[in-house]
Amino acid sequence: MIEITPSAAKEVARLLKKKEVNPETHGLRLGIQRGGCAGLQYTMEVGNAEENDHLISLEAAQVIVAHDSLKLLKGCVLDYTYSLSDTGFKIINPNATRSCGCGTSFESDAENEELEDLPESKSDDCSE
Repeated sequence: MIEITPSAAKEVARLLKKKEVNPETHGLRLGIQRGGCAGLQYTMEVGNAEENDHLISLEAAQVIVAHDSLKLLKGCVLDYTYSLSDTGFKIINPNATRSCGCGTSFESDAENEELEDLPESKSDDCSE
């Protein structure tokens, strides 16, 4: 489904500890919503699973994939990079046909009916 690199798994665990939430009931929740400069954008938040979400259990944490985003995130790699100019979570998505320079917005060849259930962003700006 989704590959989680060791550096991403370590950072998810660190994030949950910092937020002081139970890693058995909460995790990093990944999703996609309509919006952003390329049409679709990734969402990431600390939260708990909703009905039909996909759970990926890690040693000290879990990643939750929103059920309405499963098809567009299938085959992705979640990584966490540390560098002087660009530190943070990165999603490498084979389903993206084009990505924005911001790294959070992308375009897909998915059929319109696959996109209808996605929530809409409050902004077309990549910064949100």
